[in-house]
Amino acid sequence: MFFSERARFIRLLQSLPFVILLLMISLYGLLRIALLIYTGTDLVPLTEWPTVLIKGLWFDLVVATTLVAPVLLYTAVMPNRWRASPLFDKLRILWLFISIFVLLFGVVSEFTFWIDFSNRLNFIALDYLIYTREVIGNIRESYPVGKILSFIGIAAAALTWALHTWLSKASVTPLKFRQRVMMAVFAFVVPGVLLWSSNVEQMEGRKNAYAEELSGNGLFTLAAAARRNELDYLKFYRTLPPEMAASTLASLGVIHLPTAELQQVNFKEDAATSTTRYFLRTPKNLVLVSVESLSASFVGSYGSIDKLTPNLDAIARDGLRFDKVYATGTRTVRGLEALSLGTPPVPGQAIVRRPRNEHLTTLGEVLEHQGFDTAFFYGGYGYFDNMNAYFSANDYRVIDRTDIPSDRIVFANVWGVADEVLFDTVVEQIGQRANKGKPFFAHVMTTSNHRPYTYPDGRIDIPSPGGRTGAVKYSDYAIGKFIRDAKTKPWFKDTLFVFVADHCASVAGNTKLPVKNYQIPLIFYSPGNLKPGVYSPMISQIDIVPSLVEALGQHGDDLFFGRSVFEEGPPPERAFISNYQELGYLKQGKLTILLPKRRVQSFDIDLKTFNATPAPINNQLLNEAIAYYQSASTEFSSGHLHSPFIHTGQALPATH
Repeated sequence: MFFSERARFIRLLQSLPFVILLLMISLYGLLRIALLIYTGTDLVPLTEWPTVLIKGLWFDLVVATTLVAPVLLYTAVMPNRWRASPLFDKLRILWLFISIFVLLFGVVSEFTFWIDFSNRLNFIALDYLIYTREVIGNIRESYPVGKILSFIGIAAAALTWALHTWLSKASVTPLKFRQRVMMAVFAFVVPGVLLWSSNVEQMEGRKNAYAEELSGNGLFTLAAAARRNELDYLKFYRTLPPEMAASTLASLGVIHLPTAELQQVNFKEDAATSTTRYFLRTPKNLVLVSVESLSASFVGSYGSIDKLTPNLDAIARDGLRFDKVYATGTRTVRGLEALSLGTPPVPGQAIVRRPRNEHLTTLGEVLEHQGFDTAFFYGGYGYFDNMNAYFSANDYRVIDRTDIPSDRIVFANVWGVADEVLFDTVVEQIGQRANKGKPFFAHVMTTSNHRPYTYPDGRIDIPSPGGRTGAVKYSDYAIGKFIRDAKTKPWFKDTLFVFVADHCASVAGNTKLPVKNYQIPLIFYSPGNLKPGVYSPMISQIDIVPSLVEALGQHGDDLFFGRSVFEEGPPPERAFISNYQELGYLKQGKLTILLPKRRVQSFDIDLKTFNATPAPINNQLLNEAIAYYQSASTEFSSGHLHSPFIHTGQALPATH
């Protein structure tokens, strides 16, 4: 009797669900070890490996048991005669092959995702799943997809062949009622208990972001990102009474009023005059270029010795270079949010991607109501990341790839036309508008500095595809050509050019928010109007918007959370850095981080070496961080970020 039951138990373990379960756990474990080896012991010391592997096994079990549960239920209810039939045997082989192929494909996908982002699958992967055309095209242009899929297919076929004999022994063994009940109970109870007992916060606690990320499972973190894609600040984060938040911001020079009160504000005050310290005369027009993924570490004028940016370095020498500027986030939509709205990043999805984001108090809306022609230029298809819808709903005229004649596109990849083609379009469009005598504002979003890092041949000394270094050098080439072309136009002398990154190339580091990897270049350039120099105080990406309003001598710089660098008095000397759920506030060498479940972390940051050391929480800085992030989130959700001009019907007075 004992041996009979033991044999049945062994046969049960040979069944398809349990084989798939073991395969999942084995492959997930091997992936984690491969990622540890790839990352290296300098970033994840060997002393961290046991904890990473044990925590990882926990998350792998949660995912594997959940995925296997439907197969267990199917097996539990299937009649024994079906299980032993030749047709089912063939179907089982096919199902096993498909399952192994999908598992191996997922493992390879996670490995490539780690190469790019040093993260398990997260909100970035979730966003990319929406835009399959760009993502699939990017993969096809970046990797030898055919060879990879062939390798996966061969490996899946080999594993299927090796396991088939083992599985066939289980198929001819009838299942008793008790065994079926056990399988059904396992399918419901085990995944349910594990899911109830697990959360992504269990990855934390090692004080090493690489080790914490590798502790997780990609499918688990992807599911968590889906649940937290739009986080309600008031529900998940530390808060202050609204009156205290407002008074805290007011003490920092930020006065944000509800729309009803904004209607009473007189916007017809004299234009700011504090820019005379930096400007010889006020520019008439503005071209804001946000360069894809341009970390400050790539730029020679910010310390790089790789000589990738000779054109930007020349522009910096003749312009006003801002020495310490930090991006608000890790995605293009975060950069566009900061460079149009001048607001701290809200947790979850960026405002650019959210509903009810029309007629907000954006840079375009403010300038359009003062007589400017406002336009947004993008080299790709602007449906990506909701760019077309967002900018067109906020008083920008949108020009994307669909507006560029095909005979002018000398080169394009899946993300968009080559930067030089985009800049040629900008020069042409600006010329048409400038001829009418109307001041213009053009926001240009480039795409070439992005994987697959391809660009036209013969432009630079690095053949395409040239990796990140080639893409940076080509982007710089295109910027140099743009400025040379613009110098031949009559509107050049009256125009302020601004070059800034949307975000850095990578934000991986030993902490969740590695400060160094948020540092971006910012250069103001307007020969004959702007005094060359270096602005050394720290500023945030959100300070650029009000600074540009004031630099143009226009009204409305007080409508933003950011502060103009041209204001009289001490500079802001603080920055906001974030991912989709960690919200950082950098000031006085301390990084205060607001996290879900109302948690707070604090680090001392050496702004020369960027080393981060855990530190006691400074209550004043904590209150400032809460005041900024809470107010930005609640004012958007309540509608108070909407432009006051759509309510009052007034246009700001043109100063030109």
